Amino acid sequence: MSISPERKDRILVVDDEENIRALLSATLRLTGFEVEVAQDGTECLHASDEFEPDLVILDVMLPDMDGFAVAERLRAEGRQTPVLFLTARHSVRDRVTGLTVGGDDYVTKPFDLEEVVLRVQAILRRVTSAPVVVEQEVLRYHDLELDETVHEVCRAGRPIGLSPTEFRLLRYLMVNAGKVVSKDQILDRVWSYDFGGSGRIVESYIYNLRKKIDMVDPPLIHTVRGFGYALRLPRADQ
Repeated sequence: MSISPERKDRILVVDDEENIRALLSATLRLTGFEVEVAQDGTECLHASDEFEPDLVILDVMLPDMDGFAVAERLRAEGRQTPVLFLTARHSVRDRVTGLTVGGDDYVTKPFDLEEVVLRVQAILRRVTSAPVVVEQEVLRYHDLELDETVHEVCRAGRPIGLSPTEFRLLRYLMVNAGKVVSKDQILDRVWSYDFGGSGRIVESYIYNLRKKIDMVDPPLIHTVRGFGYALRLPRADQ
């Protein structure tokens, strides 16, 4: 009886620059991935249906629609495929926009090919690894509730929509409620970076998560300067 070879992870590379598509696809194939390419948003959406990628590397500046709009379309269609943005934009506003529409990470151009591969591997490990086991399926702190069975979050009884990465970040903060966690700890446990990933993405995600979670008083997500972040009530309220 023949044994089918193990399925390779599939990566969809979307960029309108042919040399970037060629470099990324060749590097990823040599690393052991199955790769498909697309040159604009429309091709990306078609390829997502036919190729069913495990991850999409998505350029932000495409000729027909920007990458943020493409990611929104993928999420609107119910696809939770991880998205790694490629962008020449360096502003915090653009990074936050990418995270808001459901991006899992971003790499700024010009980029190092090895870094892209490492980030792809880290995202795929995070998606496929078994979750940390906790005793309860519903985490609660003050008026904040996170239900792992249905992936829902509520604050003061109101549902809050979070991306998969935002959900994992909030879960990590709630499991460690009252404790200060560093950027390195967050990168290790939420992003699974073992190569010194940038703390800037943590700052962007905390900023975006705070806008959603702390829309009512009291604020629960706090920056502890020089140390990291903590999910707790303000000191005056304790």
